[in-house]
Amino acid sequence: MATRTPDTSRQARIAEMRRAERARERRNKIMAITATVAVVVGLVGFGTYVLLDQKQQEKDRARAAETARTTPVKDEQTWDASKLGRNHVETPVSYEMKPPVGGDHNPRWMNCNGDVYKNPVPEVNAVHSLEHGAVWVTYSDKANKADVDKLAEKVAKTPYTLMSPVKDQAGAIMLSAWGKQVTVEGAADPRVDQFFTKYVQGPQTPEPGAACTMGLAGDK
Repeated sequence: MATRTPDTSRQARIAEMRRAERARERRNKIMAITATVAVVVGLVGFGTYVLLDQKQQEKDRARAAETARTTPVKDEQTWDASKLGRNHVETPVSYEMKPPVGGDHNPRWMNCNGDVYKNPVPEVNAVHSLEHGAVWVTYSDKANKADVDKLAEKVAKTPYTLMSPVKDQAGAIMLSAWGKQVTVEGAADPRVDQFFTKYVQGPQTPEPGAACTMGLAGDK
């Protein structure tokens, strides 16, 4: 019978240890690959979920905007646009409504790139802004300060809008566009967002895309 020498036994143990090490390395590689695949699948799944959620949110916003544009604004007043003068004049103009929603106006428009004015602005210049598709937010002394501040924030973030006080207007807070006007209860009134969505550069705009900067700048 053959007898294993000490060197043979040592080599066998070393070979066994190497086989065991290689086996551990294979297991570790498999575990690492499996974990990596799981992470990648998770990231892809999460990314797909986020993308689908974003697309759904975009669809919901588009649907809400379309609803706002097609739904009449409650208690809104409308004037026949064909009867609102559009001549440029240097003389004072007497308007039939306050604030005015159209008519002859000064050749210079009021800056309306989210401009919030602390003092009253000339009507003849603001009307020109409406002709360019702006929405004009006005308020009287009866308006709640918190509502005024909230609306000022909204206007400041919205191109083609302007805001100013009008002391002797009928409502505490009023929104005007070319040929359109509504009195709202406050900044949280849903008609505020609807009016903005519908009439900022809306279909009533006589001169869509015309400038709302480089005009007359009032006191801010």
